[in-house]
Amino acid sequence: MIGDGMGLAQVSAYMYNVEGKIAFERCKFIGLHKSHAANNLITDSAAGASAFSIGEKTNNAYVGVDVNGKSHETILEEASRKGLATGVVVSSTIVHATPAAFIAHNVSRDAYEEIALDIVDSGCDLLIGGGQKYFTRRSDSLDLIQKFKSKNYFVTDYFNSDYSSLVIPSSQKLLFFTADGDPLPYSQGRDYMIKASLDALQFLDKRNDKAFFLMVEGSQIDWGGHANDVNYVISEMTEFNLMLNKILDWAEKDGNTLVIITGDHETGGLSINPGSVRGKLTTQFTTTGHSGVMIPVYAFGPGAVNFTGIYENTELYLMMKKILFK
Repeated sequence: MIGDGMGLAQVSAYMYNVEGKIAFERCKFIGLHKSHAANNLITDSAAGASAFSIGEKTNNAYVGVDVNGKSHETILEEASRKGLATGVVVSSTIVHATPAAFIAHNVSRDAYEEIALDIVDSGCDLLIGGGQKYFTRRSDSLDLIQKFKSKNYFVTDYFNSDYSSLVIPSSQKLLFFTADGDPLPYSQGRDYMIKASLDALQFLDKRNDKAFFLMVEGSQIDWGGHANDVNYVISEMTEFNLMLNKILDWAEKDGNTLVIITGDHETGGLSINPGSVRGKLTTQFTTTGHSGVMIPVYAFGPGAVNFTGIYENTELYLMMKKILFK
């Protein structure tokens, strides 16, 4: 699970805005990763997520490629090639930088139409998120939906079915578009992430008798940080925490699922200042961009102990790979 733009300040701001313990506190194994990119002390989501997906420090704006622009097989693609079930669930478009780093390869995170072409061939079993227009109304007039259908995907969208009533065919892969462009913020009615993440766990777990790899992103925590809007941040963290609690419940019952929670970077340089009381925080942002602080890593389940300590963000790839493909 990736909270885009989620550092300790974002977790703390949410924690001090509610009563009782939060889901993150269920994770007893905690570490810190160094988030910097190859070409900048301050990473972006493309380089940050690529460190997780290919195990390489790369340049900002690069997804699924190294500093020379060479494509590397991502951990999700390797899992798919080895017969494991794979999925991506995000509250952004599925062509956005973080998901793209797992299912595409490009030197520009903004090359959305090219990234969409890569996603068709990614082999990912389940894709849920926004961005339908990059697959249907393209400058090259290609019909990517038909390409997905030819690869045994059940393709549908928010026009045809509200996600809450969706029935996922077990014999097919799934592509569900939750929006034509960006999905709504949680505070404005976005309601699919919690159910979609649990559906994804069940769908992938039943897909075969091997392991599975699922990347879930709370994408809009980052957008609240860029907007310097602490209420937006806390709202997105509220959903992320609810989703995390449900996922940890599922993993605890299953007993064989490792859950890793981290951010790709921190956004906004958020601080919680004197005068704050629980439920009414005095906060300040220092930037509308990203900051260079280390990022917490929370782990729960088999192998969680491996994620303690301080390490480069690329180590997450190596540790995940060692556990997933043992």
